[in-house]
Amino acid sequence: MKFLDLLRMSSANLWKRKVRTILTVLGVVIGVASIVVMVSLGLGLSRSLMAQYESYGSLTQIEVNEPWNDSSSEEVKRLDQTLIEEIKALEHVESVYPVLETQVLAKYGSYEGYLQLQGLPQEAFADMNIEVGQGRLPGSDSQLKFFYGCEVLQNFSNIKGSGGSYWQTGVLPDIDLMNDPIFIIFDMDAYYASGTPDENGQTQKPPKKYLIETCGVEATPGENQWSQYGWYTYCDIDQLIVELKKIFKNKKIPGQPTTKTGKPYKEIFYNRLLVNVESMDYVMEIQTYLKDLGYNAYSQAEWVESEQKTMGYIQAVLGGIGAVSLFVAAIGITNTMMMSIYERTKEIGVMKVLGCDLRNIGSLFLMEAGFIGFIGGVIGLILSFTLSIVINHVAASAAGNMTDMSGISYIPIWLVFLSLVFAILVGMVAGFFPARRAMKLSPLAAIRNE
Repeated sequence: MKFLDLLRMSSANLWKRKVRTILTVLGVVIGVASIVVMVSLGLGLSRSLMAQYESYGSLTQIEVNEPWNDSSSEEVKRLDQTLIEEIKALEHVESVYPVLETQVLAKYGSYEGYLQLQGLPQEAFADMNIEVGQGRLPGSDSQLKFFYGCEVLQNFSNIKGSGGSYWQTGVLPDIDLMNDPIFIIFDMDAYYASGTPDENGQTQKPPKKYLIETCGVEATPGENQWSQYGWYTYCDIDQLIVELKKIFKNKKIPGQPTTKTGKPYKEIFYNRLLVNVESMDYVMEIQTYLKDLGYNAYSQAEWVESEQKTMGYIQAVLGGIGAVSLFVAAIGITNTMMMSIYERTKEIGVMKVLGCDLRNIGSLFLMEAGFIGFIGGVIGLILSFTLSIVINHVAASAAGNMTDMSGISYIPIWLVFLSLVFAILVGMVAGFFPARRAMKLSPLAAIRNE
């Protein structure tokens, strides 16, 4: 018997008993929908968690800091260019970006504010994916220029009259960071000491103010969103080093260490290093190496690994709950096929007497069971997608964000194909024993059966 003949006969036999077939298919539909929706919830939660971690910083980035001060240690480990070259030489390390941080005072009219200034290499800004609202990111300029985060204005206060700060009034200062002239004071110690007599009785002069041009301003994020770069002011690290050395000359640069005699080092040491690894698989290996060198090393991978294990357990539990429904559906398929054999005993006997191959008889019943699994799987997937859309819509409405419809439930393509194949296999496995029973029936006994 040809395959197409078996296919035609199996489908025709199913629709001879429509009510029983529909009820059996319904069990498969519920089972498949339960598994897909449960697994999609686990995948959605895991996906949301990963997106949240990525918003805090790159998952393949390691932050390196100096070790805590230890008075018993003779060697002080610094973050310098020698260390950068050593880390770059490590396998699986893509790039190393030094970060130089300092605090400066910005003044415009009656407004003044503290800026957390960070100098980074030009290549680092490209990897940070900062959304530019005006202007551009720091580049290869001939002089130092600032790029302001979207929240920087909140640091300014009106020091004259009754203006106050943003946190007191709730109103941002009337400053155009892109176009207004912003004066910067780097030597804040001298600024606050100016006007008061020193130990020799001489009045200290205020430090020089520097007019630093603005190269760009970060775009304001949308509602219910935030920017990890918003509170900082950025610039090119090489230009910042040149400017700091020129401003402070032989004096101590704020944030930089000094020798035991209190003199500044000729070399500039970095506050942090950002080490980018080619894959999450090697993050912990590189991080452990840096810790063994004596530095403080931190990455998101530590938290991600533990959370992924937890989410894996949750997905297994949710999938197990859905699998129970499909197991019940498999029992229903077995029952349907057994009843079909009892009702078609004479038909099976006639097929055997006419010389039909036993394998064809077994294949006929397996195909019927597979059909039930296939139909139930397709309808179950349609139901799963519908439920997923409803769940995401309800979740988005509850969160007050109607534009994000892809959060709590996520059905990838591989889950669609896997669930459909699984449904067909469950149907065929459930029909295996009834098919074997049909193959073992005696032809003469089957023909005499009433």
